[in-house]
Amino acid sequence: MGSVLALSSRPGRQNSPFPQDRPLSRWDKRDGRLPNPGSFDGLHRSCKDVFPQQVEGVKMAVKKTLSSFFKVSHTFHISAVAPSTYRFHVQHLQSDADSKQTGSPMLIGEMDSSGSLNAHSLFHLSESIRAKAVFQTVQSQFVTWQFEAEYRGSDFTAAVTIANPDIFRESVITVAHFLQSVSPQLVLGGELVYHRGRAEEGGILTLAGQYSGPNWVATLNAGKGGAHASYYQRANKQIQVGVEFEASMRTQETKFSFGYQMDLPETNMVFRGMLDSRCIVGGVLEKRLCPLPATLIMGAFVNHRADKLQLGLGVNVG
Repeated sequence: MGSVLALSSRPGRQNSPFPQDRPLSRWDKRDGRLPNPGSFDGLHRSCKDVFPQQVEGVKMAVKKTLSSFFKVSHTFHISAVAPSTYRFHVQHLQSDADSKQTGSPMLIGEMDSSGSLNAHSLFHLSESIRAKAVFQTVQSQFVTWQFEAEYRGSDFTAAVTIANPDIFRESVITVAHFLQSVSPQLVLGGELVYHRGRAEEGGILTLAGQYSGPNWVATLNAGKGGAHASYYQRANKQIQVGVEFEASMRTQETKFSFGYQMDLPETNMVFRGMLDSRCIVGGVLEKRLCPLPATLIMGAFVNHRADKLQLGLGVNVG
């Protein structure tokens, strides 16, 4: 199931605004020990990064690095299907020299023209323990307040998340994650989601496993709520492919998706394409405009079943 609540507008293509250090290789050749398996949310990341992100309308992002630990960005988005927006994004990062040291916080905040706010904070309490807090508002209404504590051992990761606790309504969502490196190729673990409210109470257990080879990764999550399977492979230095299957018991729907990524370093271009069982075909081309510090993004998505076309153009500066 991943995160408890979906968070909007996260930097880059990651599921979290904070850096992930989960390597593709699962064997530490320096001392023969198994590495840490990383976070539960990162199990399908290798496959998901191959798929293009949908773009619509015209978007321009201007990024400015003010120091080694302070960055800001301005994003303007003109859309034909939704209100046009402006987003102001601020990052207070650990400096390069101290990025692996403890005690330095990481703060990220974003506010748009409607007054909605996304705020994230990450604190390294020790070399193995870190705490994260997430706050999200839609205009003046709080919709998410989430707290997470994570412990990373030498070959395992354990985390607990508490979302939207409300004493007056007697409601809370609690999520527990655990991942264990069993062998150089195999990772096993699970997720337990517990929800309590005035009218209902229940829990969902999801088991997870991942098997990786030299240039491929296969991952499966399965539980009462449904199943999520993905397969990622790097064919060569230029081509990466990913296949994803999702089945939901709540919505009684299944989805199959195929995605690929082509890297063309000679032309400073990256192309990502996808095709899924809902008859949606799409692609996004990213072109680095050297020697300018800018990237041009062009995308198109066609929904053949609904007979809809979605076009997008974006420029990232900085």
